[in-house]
Amino acid sequence: MKSKFPGFSPAAITFLRDLKKNNTRDWFNPRKPVFEEKIRQPMIELVTALHQEMLRFAPDYVSDPAKCIYRIYRDTRFSKNKTPYKTYTSALLWRNGFPKDDCASYYFGISPEGIDVGGGVYSPEPESLLAVRQHIADDPAGFRATFETRKVKKLFGELTGETLSRVPKGFDPAHRAADLLKHKQYILWAKLDPALATTPKLFVELASRFEAMAPFIEFLNRPLLQRQAKQKREERFLRD
Repeated sequence: MKSKFPGFSPAAITFLRDLKKNNTRDWFNPRKPVFEEKIRQPMIELVTALHQEMLRFAPDYVSDPAKCIYRIYRDTRFSKNKTPYKTYTSALLWRNGFPKDDCASYYFGISPEGIDVGGGVYSPEPESLLAVRQHIADDPAGFRATFETRKVKKLFGELTGETLSRVPKGFDPAHRAADLLKHKQYILWAKLDPALATTPKLFVELASRFEAMAPFIEFLNRPLLQRQAKQKREERFLRD
């Protein structure tokens, strides 16, 4: 796979490292143009390049690159940590037609400490989580086949995500997929060498992992698509 992104400049990583040491508005505000030039604009270019590659294997996750990038500003309303800025830059690539945080999505983040790349269901609504669990219960072998391949294990390791201590109510505790049904999150995750951020290899590493996890993402979103289609049919029936 040929890289479509040259990597971030060393100045971008230096900016994030300095921001961690000087996480105040007085430091950031006069340097906001540097942030826009060295971090936000390259992030848009990187997401654009990833979208071009994803047209091959995940075209329904291609949208406006700028909307995929998370804001640098932290939400401090309910946090004891009142520092105003994130010390990393990140993006979420989610399926068109869904709320941003209520479907399986692709994610990556860049910081001086490392590169995070992964995807899956992170914080679904209760109804969505139930639909995913029911889909897994109906076809556990099909689900395992999306993440227990040699390639996926090499790139991500094992399935991760917060789990319950017991099988959730409504499911048989002796179900052959009991270990999977305990999950509250279904995530594939890897942390890469931070040195990749300033090289063309960054794009290759992200794109190859996104492609490897595409069947996993699609499996998780299938019951959500079915539920969404059913809701639309019901809405049309009520209107008619």
